[in-house]
Amino acid sequence: MTKTKNLVPFYLLELSSVTAIIAGSMVYLAFPWLALELTSSAISSGSLVALTAIPGLFVAPLIGAVIDRVGRRVVAIYGEILSGLVILLIPILHNLFGINFWSLVAVGIIRAMVAPGGHTARKSLVPDAAREGGLTLERANSIHEAIFAAGFAIGPAIAGVLIVLVGPTDVFWFTGAILLIAAIFASLLKVREDKGEHEKESRTENIFTDMKLGVQAILALPTLVVLIFSILTLALVYMPTEMVVLPAYFNALNDSTSLSLIISVMAGASVFGALAFEWLDKIMGRANMFRVAMLAVSASMIPMALLPDLWLFLVCGAVLGFSWGPMMPLLNTVIQEKVDPAMRGRVFGIEMSIWNAAPLISMVLVGWAVDSFGVGAVYMTLALSVLALSIVISLLPQTSKLSH
Repeated sequence: MTKTKNLVPFYLLELSSVTAIIAGSMVYLAFPWLALELTSSAISSGSLVALTAIPGLFVAPLIGAVIDRVGRRVVAIYGEILSGLVILLIPILHNLFGINFWSLVAVGIIRAMVAPGGHTARKSLVPDAAREGGLTLERANSIHEAIFAAGFAIGPAIAGVLIVLVGPTDVFWFTGAILLIAAIFASLLKVREDKGEHEKESRTENIFTDMKLGVQAILALPTLVVLIFSILTLALVYMPTEMVVLPAYFNALNDSTSLSLIISVMAGASVFGALAFEWLDKIMGRANMFRVAMLAVSASMIPMALLPDLWLFLVCGAVLGFSWGPMMPLLNTVIQEKVDPAMRGRVFGIEMSIWNAAPLISMVLVGWAVDSFGVGAVYMTLALSVLALSIVISLLPQTSKLSH
């Protein structure tokens, strides 16, 4: 007897994802914007991102181990509840005592200790929800990351408008409320969580030993190591352009609307890139798709570094977003295919930790460079660096193994 396909769990998972990502991307814009208003220094926004990323380095792998112990759905619910309550501290503190840069950093650090939970748990739930709905992993991850990108496109646009209407502090009332809605969607999700055949062997009495097993699971897969390293290296150089360089440029112009529009266009285009992952995989193969995507990202950054008119910013941003779109579905699919289900939460948690490491290295340096040398020079240096990295990674023999 053929099992009936049930897409309801997948729909609820994606509803929880899109609401949480909308809120998160609102914070992505509003946090550095508020820091710039408080300090009038680009290095402050870079420092804010770096300082608030520190807890994620240590907490994300621990959260991954917790996911494998207590369940993916449970963490998907309570991760967003805690994140929403923490983000509401910003307007509360502002109304009670007034907020300064260091209180903003404190709230950001607390949020970084709970925020990875919901996102990591939802990634770990994708195969479970896809199985219930009869979806392939490629298609489920394409949709999941497209939903992520859609939320990231919507959030900055909302935040940009709200900054104008209510100010950068009161924006966080809205983000906190949206995160609580994401938790409600996750609570309605009912699905059997596949723990694999080696759940007992993958769990020890010490949660820190469990985390170590997650690291070993990644190191045992050289293709996964290369893929994570490649995407991280590109992000290490690229992420400051969105988090520090562009906010500094448009803040100096007092133009939050253009900034939010550019970020939204990039995120919107990445929706289509993510949705194209399954199709691109079939016609190009994973290795060639990855090479083309990396080179296209760097090629589109160079005209943007010239700080052109808004229309050219938008065109290049669209190319950049579409090119970046397939990368995360590719990474998710490789992890879900290669890693034992009992280790899935830990591996995604470690991936999240590695992702959080990038801002620590680059954000403060880029903020200092912008203050010292100006937006144009720094932006072009970053663009050329991304191009060089893309060429090197494309030529690595290990990259070809992505298609195997």
